[in-house]
Amino acid sequence: MMKRVAAAVLTLLALGGCGRSDHKTHLYLQRFFGECGAEYGGSIDIAKAEGECGIITTIIARFNAQNPDIHIDVNVVAWPGYPQLTAQMAARDPPDLVTMHEGVISDYQSEGLLEPVDTYLRQAGISPGSFTDAARRGVTIGNHIYGLPIDTHGGLFHVNTALFAKAGLMRGGRPVLPNSADQLVQQARQFEQRTGKPYLIQSLVGDPAGAARNLYTYMMAQGAILFPDPKHIRLNTPTGVRVASFFRRINVEHLGTLNMDTPAAIAAFENGEGGIYPTGTWMIGSFEQEAETPGRPLYKSYAVFPYPRLWGEPVEYVSGHSWVVPARARSASQKNAIARFFKFMAEHDYDWARTGHIPAFKAVLNDPRFTALPHRGDIAPLASMGRPLPGYVLRQNAIEGIVGEEAAAAFTGQKTIPQALSAAERRVDILLAQAD
Repeated sequence: MMKRVAAAVLTLLALGGCGRSDHKTHLYLQRFFGECGAEYGGSIDIAKAEGECGIITTIIARFNAQNPDIHIDVNVVAWPGYPQLTAQMAARDPPDLVTMHEGVISDYQSEGLLEPVDTYLRQAGISPGSFTDAARRGVTIGNHIYGLPIDTHGGLFHVNTALFAKAGLMRGGRPVLPNSADQLVQQARQFEQRTGKPYLIQSLVGDPAGAARNLYTYMMAQGAILFPDPKHIRLNTPTGVRVASFFRRINVEHLGTLNMDTPAAIAAFENGEGGIYPTGTWMIGSFEQEAETPGRPLYKSYAVFPYPRLWGEPVEYVSGHSWVVPARARSASQKNAIARFFKFMAEHDYDWARTGHIPAFKAVLNDPRFTALPHRGDIAPLASMGRPLPGYVLRQNAIEGIVGEEAAAAFTGQKTIPQALSAAERRVDILLAQAD
């Protein structure tokens, strides 16, 4: 379907923003991250904004205020917004700027529906070499950059340090995390014996992203090539079986919670019902608020780190958010406005990093303002150890759902491990065979 709309999009003759009576250059920007106009709609004070929605709303408002010859017209879509974006492309009216997960870029790029942004970056004075390793991998396809990365996000070990202290797993005020799969099991048994609580809080119900993240991460760490070519995935290998068997062991030995969905797992961690909750960067703000609230179980008892090395090298599967530019005809003033917006967003990458996501720029990782934020020094290694899937892999979101569903079935014993991994391979290969 996307191929059928590509030609129409690329031959679009109407220039967006023409005919405006205010003599400004208009850009139509479409984003997710929620709607909070009632709270932040009139604000340009980025430093006082909180959360993804508040920060992105005030950043855009500040850009409009400081660039009186340009106006960003914003449309907020329900997460993740891709069905609407595809429909807009089919209707020959794509936005000028769109928030996009880096794992989705290849789907649109492969159909010619996105512009490379190399020219915009050069005009803005932004070198791809200034991106972190993880961010640059996430927006690079072939020899071109297809988005301005704004962050990297992935899984983290969120730790209840009060329970870790009770379990005898604190040294010098810091949690002792495992350095091998066997050591994790040993520590988990010690934790359960001394606290009476599970070592891991797990969202095993309805969270395929979490199960896929665990499988991808620890296969990648052992050097596994998950996608040997654009049409095939390899999971049912000795490495894949080893990783799946480990997570199955966690459940067989009751070292982690069972039968929890994501809301239940979040509540369990906030209420001090387990030692570690492996979930994403996006939860740091909420958990830190709990840690700052007297009387709450996490009060002064919260730490967070990237996934620990259990095998091989310290590598973790990640993704990220970026700004992409849908392909359409634009005036010179609109192209200039896009470059200026990119420059502005890059200058405010620290502000965006306050959301809990990892910065996309190396300079921000070393910025004293960033390192002074809670826990940021501990999670910063994700910028270098993070690995997205290869840019040639299409339908990454759908694949994650399939892999996560089958991985969860393996982890929980609903299927044997070979059955689940073979089913994941078969289903993904069929999907990729149809992805033209």
